Amino acid sequence: MATAGKASSLGVLESLATLGLVLPGPPVAVAAYEPWQRMGNIITTSFQLPWVDGKLACVGRLGESVSIEEGVAAARICALNGMAQLQQAAGDLNHVRIVRVEGHVGCVEGFDAMPVVLNGASELLNAAFGERGRHARTAQGHQVMPLNVPVMLGFWAEVIP
Repeated sequence: MATAGKASSLGVLESLATLGLVLPGPPVAVAAYEPWQRMGNIITTSFQLPWVDGKLACVGRLGESVSIEEGVAAARICALNGMAQLQQAAGDLNHVRIVRVEGHVGCVEGFDAMPVVLNGASELLNAAFGERGRHARTAQGHQVMPLNVPVMLGFWAEVIP
């Protein structure tokens, strides 16, 4: 396992600030579901899309109209939105451990760089949470995604003392 690194001595929000990032408000649900559920010390989120200020920051498919760099940026936005949901559910990100990230990438047939795109989210989580950000991950590609987004992420997290 990797060492905790700089993020372990800083709070999550402070770690984001050192990266020039600010945690957004949690996006609201756009249909008949809840953005997150908490079961004891476990939190799961609905899939997080690349919403910024109520608008999708990126639409389209990887390998077609969306570059890998744009996909990585969309994954980072999804990660920030997931962190906002976890903050709302747990009350304090400094007591959250990321367990699993479920990554889905909208792409053309034959596109196989889903892990590269999703590293945008994983690397951000690792930088923000330190050792508590290390997680299991799925990486799946789909030719059709909700609202034509290139990336969506679901999170499983544990609330810890």
